[in-house]
Amino acid sequence: MTTINSIQALYAQLVRLLGRVDFIAPLLMRLFLAPVFLSAGLNKLANFDSTVAWFGNPEWGLGLPLPWLLAALATTAELAGAALLLLGLATRLAAIPLIVTMLVAIATVHWQHGWFAIAPSNPTTSMVAPLAPALGAVGINAAEQSLANSAEVAERLTATRQLLQRHGNYRWLTERGSLVVLNNGIEFAATYLIMLLSLLFHGGGRWVSADYWMAERWRLATG
Repeated sequence: MTTINSIQALYAQLVRLLGRVDFIAPLLMRLFLAPVFLSAGLNKLANFDSTVAWFGNPEWGLGLPLPWLLAALATTAELAGAALLLLGLATRLAAIPLIVTMLVAIATVHWQHGWFAIAPSNPTTSMVAPLAPALGAVGINAAEQSLANSAEVAERLTATRQLLQRHGNYRWLTERGSLVVLNNGIEFAATYLIMLLSLLFHGGGRWVSADYWMAERWRLATG
C-alpha cells in the first residue's frame, strides 16, 4: 500500500505541476495556427479573382455554388481568425468558421488524394498500412488510396532520380532536401482541424490570451 500511495502522491504532484503550465499548449497551438491561416487568407486576398474562379469552376476547380460569397467568407475567416487566434481573443468563436473551412477543404480538395500531404515512397513502411483494411471496412478509403498512391510515387521518384542523375546536377538539386511528390492529402488539414477543435473545447488558455484577462476583469467587476 505504501508503494501505491507514493505513486498516487507523485502523480498528484505531477498533475498540480502541469496545471500551473497548462497555458503552454493552447498558446503554442494559437501561435502555430495564426501564421498558417494568415498566409492562406493573404494568398486568397491577393489573388481573389483567381480564388473565385477556382471555387466555382466545375472542370478544374471545386465547382461550388456562390463562389464569390464562399471565397469572401473563407478569406475573411482566415484573416480575422488568424488575428483573433494570435491575440487569444474570442478564441472559441474564431475557431468555428476555421473548423468549417477545414472541413470543406478536406471534403472538396484533399479527400480524393488520401491521407498524406507528401506521398510516402514506400507503401510497406507507411504508418497507414496496418490501418488501411480496418478503415476501408467502415467506408474510410483515404488510407487505401494513400497506399495505392505511394506505390505509384515510388516508381515515379525512382524514374525522376535516374533522369536527374543522368542529365542534371543531382547533388546540387537535392542538397537542400530530398525529392518528394506533393500528394495534397488530408494530413495537414486534419491536423489543423484537430488543433482547432482543442481550442474550441478548451479556449485560448490562461495568462497569455485576451480571453483570460477579459474573464478575470469581468469576474472582479461582478464578484
